[in-house]
Amino acid sequence: MRRTWRLIARTIAGAAAGLVPVAPGAAQTPRQVRYELSFPDAAHHQARVVATWRGVPAGPLRVQMARSSPGRYALHEFGKNVYAVTATDGAGRPLPLTRTDPYGWSVAGHDGTVVLRYTLFGNRGDGTYAQVDATHAHLNPPATLMWASGFDAAPATVRIVAPDPSWTIATQLPAIAGQPGTFAAPDLQYLMDSPLEAARLDVREWTVGEGKDRQTIRIAAHHPGTAATVDRLAAQVRQLLPQHARVFGEWPRFDHGSYTFLADYMPQISGDGMEHRDSTVVTMPVPLDGTNAAPLDTIAHEFFHAWNVERLRPRELEPFDFTRANATPSLWFAEGFTSYYGPLLLRRAGLTDDDTWAESVAGALNLVLLSPARRSGGPQEMSLRAPFADAATSVDPVGPDIYLSYYPYGEIVALALDLSIRQRFPGRSLDDYMRHLWRTHGRAERPYTPDDLRRALAETTGDAAFTDAFFTASVVGSGLPDFAPLLAQAGFVLRPAAPTHGWVGAGKARTTSGGVVLAAAPTAGSPLDAAGLDAGDRIIAVDGMPIAAPADWDGALARLTPGATVTLRWSRFGTEQQRVVRAVADPRLEIVRIEATGERPTRRQLAFRNNWFKG
Repeated sequence: MRRTWRLIARTIAGAAAGLVPVAPGAAQTPRQVRYELSFPDAAHHQARVVATWRGVPAGPLRVQMARSSPGRYALHEFGKNVYAVTATDGAGRPLPLTRTDPYGWSVAGHDGTVVLRYTLFGNRGDGTYAQVDATHAHLNPPATLMWASGFDAAPATVRIVAPDPSWTIATQLPAIAGQPGTFAAPDLQYLMDSPLEAARLDVREWTVGEGKDRQTIRIAAHHPGTAATVDRLAAQVRQLLPQHARVFGEWPRFDHGSYTFLADYMPQISGDGMEHRDSTVVTMPVPLDGTNAAPLDTIAHEFFHAWNVERLRPRELEPFDFTRANATPSLWFAEGFTSYYGPLLLRRAGLTDDDTWAESVAGALNLVLLSPARRSGGPQEMSLRAPFADAATSVDPVGPDIYLSYYPYGEIVALALDLSIRQRFPGRSLDDYMRHLWRTHGRAERPYTPDDLRRALAETTGDAAFTDAFFTASVVGSGLPDFAPLLAQAGFVLRPAAPTHGWVGAGKARTTSGGVVLAAAPTAGSPLDAAGLDAGDRIIAVDGMPIAAPADWDGALARLTPGATVTLRWSRFGTEQQRVVRAVADPRLEIVRIEATGERPTRRQLAFRNNWFKG
């Protein structure tokens, strides 16, 4: 996932062909890596890992856990979950381990082979970490496997010893014939990009493409429901995925002829979606319900990455560096445009309707338009702040003026660009831009730069001035166009969502031992912000009515009308304060079909909408 995959086609034997000098007196041996994972105490979330490196050059071998994971852009320090580490040589003799930093060890005195044994604790099931319990082993390799310096190009095998004979294993790694539970990777990059799920799996598969282009799509579901629920999900996904291929004009070439969704719908799982080269992790702590709106939303997004990010890739992520945070200024495109296409392709597939699409896009639009962080940077700048925000954990809070997620930010930029292209260049759309980038960079896996994205738009539209203006205003800068006339082309109306509701800029409150406090800072520039309130302030009363629970605060806010004044009494650091606050009109917007306003769309508007939503 995180590099050009020209090495994928070579055989495992070919990958190991280079001979290297090893310890004095030892014969030359190809560099090879082998992992064996067992689960002697799965009930307590433990895995036992045996890692073997052969063909080790003379001198100490550096082994370590990754600090970052493909698809994530922040540090995660996976070494914190590894303990009981021991080492032996090829003859089984104990070897000394030296630890000089938190991430790894140095192993000296070997005979050209190093065998490392360690215990891994894993109890977070998502796209980044590992989870082991009595029902499954959900394994992200960077969170699971130690790796050795100098063995990046060495082939590796992974053997999973399942604690339950009814468990099967799903992964994008090809199985090794005649070796049950054993899989091969050509090098470290592909290995680290290949999650594994061992459990009692419910598998559905079908083919896409024709003739020599025929490939297999597979859903491997770990879930508590019936077979019928997986049948329903598979039918919906089968209906959805061809829309992805229509955008780019073809299916990507999966390295081993198949693509696998590793789907966990278990109560102990954390909700997530994480793309990989030839697979995707999709996790949700609720069972499939037949409608499957949330699972399908994740699947629509992640499968778009099989083109955008996995093969159509930012140059800065090539290759992926497991020792540091990986950043690129192009996440507004890689993730944001993918976020735009997810709901759109669900609509094109007939799995949602116009109103569902409009509600989804309006949510992202409000988030972006009302964010004070837009004043501090455009989409490129927010992309570069990903290492501080992408599932990163910090003790200190992040100020609301600092960061706006590149997911909704890029989604709204994509909406603006798609509608602007359709308005100014009849017969063209964002689909043409994506298809052009696929032909020039994705299919050949030639990584792009920000300038390449700009150049491709100029080539798609034939208008360099339009391209330069758009990038300057809305990619480098934080400007956005007026969406009302753009949406009106398709017979959608952008209007206030609650014109009779008053707004003071506050969000939810929460209960603490000291009372009811604001859970977040008021929106910058709002009446509460101007009054000086902040996150953590304890709300005592509104117009003399005590606030004893979050529901009391919610009720007080719900009764506001534009122009109404309320007297707020609150406490900060033990000091009570009081202010009179005047509510303003609720700034939130909604997108509705013109039919919902009592008017009829024109024939031209219906044609535009039909072309947009059918692709």
